[in-house]
Amino acid sequence: MDRNSATNARPADELLEFEDSNAATEPMEVSKRDRSRFPTEPGLSRPQAEPAESKGVGGFLRSLLSGIPWSEKATRDFEKTLNNPLAGRVELTNTNGRTRVVGEDRKDVLIRGQKQARAESASAAQRLIETIDLVAAETASGVLVFECEIPRSWNRHGSIDLEVRVPQDTEVSVTCSNGKVCLEGLRHGVRARSSNGSIRLEDIMGPIELITANAKICCANTVGQLVARSSNGKIDVDGHRGALNAETSNGLIRAQIIELDDSGLKLSTSNGRIILELPEQTHADLDIRVDNGVIRNELSAQVSMREKNGRLKGQLGRGGCPIKLRTSNGAISLR
Repeated sequence: MDRNSATNARPADELLEFEDSNAATEPMEVSKRDRSRFPTEPGLSRPQAEPAESKGVGGFLRSLLSGIPWSEKATRDFEKTLNNPLAGRVELTNTNGRTRVVGEDRKDVLIRGQKQARAESASAAQRLIETIDLVAAETASGVLVFECEIPRSWNRHGSIDLEVRVPQDTEVSVTCSNGKVCLEGLRHGVRARSSNGSIRLEDIMGPIELITANAKICCANTVGQLVARSSNGKIDVDGHRGALNAETSNGLIRAQIIELDDSGLKLSTSNGRIILELPEQTHADLDIRVDNGVIRNELSAQVSMREKNGRLKGQLGRGGCPIKLRTSNGAISLR
């Protein structure tokens, strides 16, 4: 069956997963000025009358749902291969849908995706999916830019779930309005922003900047300077080596640090706990403030502290890199 044919087989909430395929992909040169588009047809037109449905329970249910917004769904898979950008940088914007970027041992850029459309009828969903587009262009400075174009309508809904595989040393920037972001296996730093969707990182090296408005941030096995911001959501950092600056308005911050650098740590939350796990041989200057809560010290290392006006200062071991912890409402635990 044609890869670009529509299918209704997958549930709406199914996590997008891609299986490796031995089918050859056709390389595509991306002009520095011209934008290459995946094939689309003209925009939406007024829905036409649907043919009579077959008899039976399915036909009866379909007749009941006829004309209800988002009642019909269409999907279409696609796959493209592009040349590696000259600048070694990829920027991707997805307004609606999940985005995954994987760094691996390769010389090109592989894009796999699934377009999804919901509308009041099957034919309207098919027409909508034709207007959903992924645009790729290489800038004059050699940056490969992807942008998802998804029409907006009150009674119709479109999205694109993407998986992009790039060389490991590619610098990656992802911006999403509605959808999860997952980045892994990259060695040249990442930047990710999401308005409504979680951000998850694994096995990343280099400068890292993560910002989300209403979701959690989860990181594992990261190396470098890590900056994480969330308005409403927890921040969970597991196995980090390097500097860390994490801040959330409402949520827990948990950080497991394997190795500190001279820049130290700064963890801050307005409403939530802070749990900091440090390596055994840590030498740092502590600056801790809790407005409403307690401080629990479970460290085996020698700690000397003094308290003044609700603020604790002290040293771990011989002192060294700065560690600043702040919470207005919640406990702070040192482990």
